[in-house]
Amino acid sequence: MSAASFSSGPKLDWRARGHGGWWAFALHRVSGVALTLFLPAHFWVLSRALTADASLDAFLRWTDQPLVRGSEIVLVFLLAAHLAGGLRLLLIEFRGWRATWQPALITAVVTVATVCALTFALNLAGHS
Repeated sequence: MSAASFSSGPKLDWRARGHGGWWAFALHRVSGVALTLFLPAHFWVLSRALTADASLDAFLRWTDQPLVRGSEIVLVFLLAAHLAGGLRLLLIEFRGWRATWQPALITAVVTVATVCALTFALNLAGHS
């Protein structure tokens, strides 16, 4: 294959990294990996509740730190983004690909995730 056959310009199709669909895919993948990493830690903490009350109390005191609270908000955002992104994919799968839907669907995913994270953050602020 000659060097002339490779395009030097940006791709203008849906597979291009500048396309909103690619960024929606990336957010869905990153949120899925983050949730996969979070679940074992979550189950470990739940096991503390069943076996060691003092250990659970110490862990719950640790979670009052601002960095942990911030990471909880990010985790809620990622969970909502993963859920809404999965619904977006199901809609595309069952209703067929419509390029005109992409901006609205991607906006809906980000909006749902942001509203969930902000609601969670406000709830945290109200309980502090």
